[in-house]
Amino acid sequence: MQLELLDEQGNAASKVDVPETVFDRQYNEDLIHQVVVAYRANGRQGTRAQKDRQQVRHSTRKPFKQKGTGNARAGMTSSPLWRGGGRIFPNLPDENFTHKLNKKMYRAGMASIFSQLVREGRLAVVDSIKLDSPKTKALASRFKAMNLDSVMVIAEEVDENLYLASRNLKNVFVVEPRYADPVSLVHYKKVLVTKGAIDQLKEMFA
Repeated sequence: MQLELLDEQGNAASKVDVPETVFDRQYNEDLIHQVVVAYRANGRQGTRAQKDRQQVRHSTRKPFKQKGTGNARAGMTSSPLWRGGGRIFPNLPDENFTHKLNKKMYRAGMASIFSQLVREGRLAVVDSIKLDSPKTKALASRFKAMNLDSVMVIAEEVDENLYLASRNLKNVFVVEPRYADPVSLVHYKKVLVTKGAIDQLKEMFA
């Protein structure tokens, strides 16, 4: 399988061979959905917490007498039925949000995402993206010349110049192949893969 190799102006300069096992897989919507949901769920932190009726600070005094008031009988105001009372099933800080996903399923899902990006024309290959100095303006002008306003770059190696130049650009995300995640691949309008990163993607997801 071959993909277009873009030059610095965003024009197709030539063709480059890419593995079909990564960039020409059958589209599997259910698997992609499962991969994205699992990735986002595994990134959650159990930082929320609620109090049950034992933890809320309420008096144990009976709020009103048992009979004669016309109200439903009540023993204490910490009851979950009362406003400000404890929760019946409170959220706890140690709640586990992780989803188990087999490695084989994750690799197949990522390959399916890459393949769908190719079919939609949202993925292209570039020779390399290297900068002589950590200048954000230089990288921004390069993406502007390629008519890219939302781009994820997968480079075989992210050196200090490329990292410093890209970190302040809005809608630009530069990563190495091992840090490519399904949510970012789906989010950005365009994905640029360097020639050196193709072999690494093949080793990871083929």
